[in-house]
Amino acid sequence: MTKHLFAAFLLASAAPSLAQPAPTQVAQLRDDALKDNYAWDIVEGLTTEVGPRMAGTEAEARAREWAVKKLKAMGFANVRIEPFDMPVWTRGAEGAEVLTPFPQRMVITALGNSASTPPEGITGEIVGFNSMAEFEAAPADEVRGRIVFVSHAMPRTQDGSGYGFFGGPRRQGPTVASKKGAIAIVVRSIGTDYHRNPHAGVQTFADGVKPIPAGALSIPDAEQLQRILKRGQPVTMHLTLVSQVTQGKSGNVIAEVPGRDPKAPFILVGGHLDSWDQGTGAIDDGSGVAITTAAAKRIMDAGRPLRTIRIVWFGAEEVGLFGGIDYQKKHGTELHYAIAESDFGADRIWKVDSKLGKDREAEAKALQIALAPLGIVPGSLEKADGSDIEPLLNAGLPGVGLSQDGTHYFDIHHTPDDTLDKIDPEALRQNVAAWTAMLGVLSGGIEPEPKRAKRR
Repeated sequence: MTKHLFAAFLLASAAPSLAQPAPTQVAQLRDDALKDNYAWDIVEGLTTEVGPRMAGTEAEARAREWAVKKLKAMGFANVRIEPFDMPVWTRGAEGAEVLTPFPQRMVITALGNSASTPPEGITGEIVGFNSMAEFEAAPADEVRGRIVFVSHAMPRTQDGSGYGFFGGPRRQGPTVASKKGAIAIVVRSIGTDYHRNPHAGVQTFADGVKPIPAGALSIPDAEQLQRILKRGQPVTMHLTLVSQVTQGKSGNVIAEVPGRDPKAPFILVGGHLDSWDQGTGAIDDGSGVAITTAAAKRIMDAGRPLRTIRIVWFGAEEVGLFGGIDYQKKHGTELHYAIAESDFGADRIWKVDSKLGKDREAEAKALQIALAPLGIVPGSLEKADGSDIEPLLNAGLPGVGLSQDGTHYFDIHHTPDDTLDKIDPEALRQNVAAWTAMLGVLSGGIEPEPKRAKRR
């Protein structure tokens, strides 16, 4: 589409009550962002100078301090930390070993909120199930006093849509196992790789359910255990999953690009600062905070938007969305013009969804057109997503979803392989360009800051 047709579309479709940026301005911002270095600088610094950032730990506290220093140095305004209290789960010694009939060690990691085994571990007979449905249908007598193993392999998809359904063994499995009298549960990692890297992840025991040890086997080890069970002989496992729960603090780091109209509803963008403790949290979610912050910085470099842009680096997402919940409690009634979160890795964005409402449909379509040159296809006009912003979306706030290609995301997700080398700098720049264009469309237009007269 030519620039003239693009301009004509925006002028024809814009609602009179909405301040609209010039289409040429949005296109220039987008194209300039394809040369961005801000995002790489942020994610490289965060993963190198802080590293893993488990929620509620000293490492996450150092990450907040690092974030404040970085955001101030980049020139953002109103930089602050909003702390909150939370339970802090941390892992200790881990191990799994098949004792009979074919002795061998396996690679395992504890799931978040797992109960602790004694330091010396526990031993039990394995009872195996090929799916969550098969496990749920099993009588309690089949499970009681044993270690449960559940497989339920997740397929690879571009949009990551299998994660919800096939994540059942991790999320609901420990509660079901405890209710049926199991002494522990091990599950096939919720991932799509074939490395001997187990995938961590949170699970929460239902109210009134006794916590039991819960761990995830690497996918090769899970399939090995399936083959052993198919031999038809009793299988025993020695399991060590040591952990502890204490009380601690996390917090959201907030910064802003002030708008020309302080009374106008503002735009919220961000990602989550915490990570699991095995890797350095590069794609989950160092890249997310880097992408959204870099886009806001590029808007700030261009001048002053009509609407304020608020950047939030959410704390404690991985272990229960604590940061998003705390933000909603403190800011949920404030006027948000749009909300969006980057939390699905660092691969190229391929689709844009939005939920801005019927009266802003022209604005949503203008966003689609602005993103098309980046190879991004139009999606739904009735949905948006994001883990930390989900409570706000559910409350009816308008949102945008920029969907990254997740074909290989679950090869790395929650594993020791989540490190900086997995980020493609060119794909990262495409993300920044898309987010910059989105902010350009929704900002209400950017006016260059007046140049100061030189002193004589």
